[in-house]
Amino acid sequence: MAKVLFKQWGPFAVLLAIAIIALFIPLLPNFDEGKYSGPDIAFVLIASALVFLMTPGLAFFYGGMVHRKNVLSTMIKSVVAAGVITVLWIVVGFSLAFGDSIGGFIGSPLTFLFFQGVNSGPAWGTIPLSLFAVFQLMFAIITPGLVVGAVAERIRFTSYILFIVLFALFVYSPLAHWTWHSDGLLFKMGVLDFAGGTVVHISAGMAALAGALVLKRRKSHLEHKEVPPANIPYVLIGTGLLWFGWFGFNAGSALGANALAVSAFLTTNIAAGSAGLSWMFFDVSRGKKPSVLGFCIGAVVGLVAITPGAGFVSIPSSIFIGVFAAVISNLAVSWKQKTSLDDTLDVFPCHGVGGIVGMLLTGVFATKTVNAAGVDGLLYGNVEFFLTQLKGAAIVIVFSFVMSFIIFKLINLVQPIRVTSEEEEEGLDASQHNEKYSQGTLIVESTGEELQNAF
Repeated sequence: MAKVLFKQWGPFAVLLAIAIIALFIPLLPNFDEGKYSGPDIAFVLIASALVFLMTPGLAFFYGGMVHRKNVLSTMIKSVVAAGVITVLWIVVGFSLAFGDSIGGFIGSPLTFLFFQGVNSGPAWGTIPLSLFAVFQLMFAIITPGLVVGAVAERIRFTSYILFIVLFALFVYSPLAHWTWHSDGLLFKMGVLDFAGGTVVHISAGMAALAGALVLKRRKSHLEHKEVPPANIPYVLIGTGLLWFGWFGFNAGSALGANALAVSAFLTTNIAAGSAGLSWMFFDVSRGKKPSVLGFCIGAVVGLVAITPGAGFVSIPSSIFIGVFAAVISNLAVSWKQKTSLDDTLDVFPCHGVGGIVGMLLTGVFATKTVNAAGVDGLLYGNVEFFLTQLKGAAIVIVFSFVMSFIIFKLINLVQPIRVTSEEEEEGLDASQHNEKYSQGTLIVESTGEELQNAF
C-alpha cells in the first residue's frame, strides 16, 4: 500500500514541498550598476526564446518518425522536460553548473540555491546574471529531450521523468561546469565548446546509447518489422523549428549583439544546408532515392556538428564540417542498422557521433582570426589544440556513457523502466497516457456493422 501511495502521490508531494519552501526564500531586486547593454539584453532574450522553441520542434521531429500509436507519448517526453528542468534549474541546477567551483568538478549547490543571489549577482559580461541563467536553462531543457528518440516506444513515462532529474543533476550540470565555468575541468584544459557539442550533444548521444542497451530491443525490432513514420510533415515542421531555434542556440552563445554572433549565425545556417544536401546526395550515390527524411536528418546533423565550433571556425570551413559530418553520421546509421542495437531514431549516430565529429573538426578548423579565444587549429599548425579537443571529447564520452548507464540501471531497480509487452503492443499513447488519438482522429472500439454504417 505504501509503495502504491508513493507512486501516486510522490511526484506531486515533492513538487508541493518545493513550492512551499520557495515561499521562504528571499530574493533581492535586480542590481544595475550601469554595466548592462540594452541591445545585448534584447538579443539574448530573443536567443533564449529561440532555443526554447527547439523543444517543441524536437517533439515534432521525433513524433513524426515513430509509429502512429506512439506519437503523443514520444512528443510529451521531450516537452515535459520544460517543466521538470525549469523547476530543478531554479532550485539547484544552475548552482551546480555555475556556482562556486568545487575542485573544478561541480558547482556548490548552495551558491545559487533557489536562485538566491542570481537577480542581484554581478553582470555576466554585458548582461544580467539572471539572463545568462535563463539562456542556459533552455540548453538544459532540450538536452534530456534529445535522449527520447533512442528509447522511444518502450520506456515508461514515470521512469523517464526520473531519468530527466538524475541526468540533469549527475550528467548535464557537471559537464556544463567542466566546460563553461572558468574553473571547470575542461575549461582549464583549454577545451573549446562554443555552444554545447560536449555538454548537449555528446552527453545526450552517449546517454541514448546507454538507454538503448539497458532497455533492449522493441518487439518490432526483434521481428525485423519496418515501422512506418507516423507523419513525415511533422518531421519537416520539426526540422524547420529546430533550424530556426538553432540560430538562438549558436549565435546567442556569443552573449551579445556583436560580430561573433553574426559569424556563428552564418556558420550555423551554412553547415545545416550543406549537411542536408550531403546526406541526401550521399544516399543517391548509394542507389537510394532522395528522401524528405534524409534531408531533414542531414540538416540536423549539420546543426549538431557546427555547434561546438560555430564561433571558432571560419564561414567557408562550415561547408566542409556540414558535408563531412553528414557522411560520417550516415555511415554510422548504416552500421547501426546491421547490429542488434535498437536506438529507435538514431540519436547516437546523429547527435553522439555528430557532436564528436564537430568537436574534433573544431580542433582542426579553429582560427584565431575569427574566435575570441585566439586559438588556431590543426589546419594552421596547432597540433596541441587538436589533441586537447580529442582528449576533452574522450573524457565526456566515457563520463556521459558510464553515468547514464548507471542512472538507467538504478531506475530499473526502483521501478520497471520498460513497459510490458502488452502495453508496447497497445501503444504508449493509450497505455501510458490514456490518449486514444491517432493523427488527430479519435480511436473508438466499433463493431463491423457500426463501421459499415459509418461509411
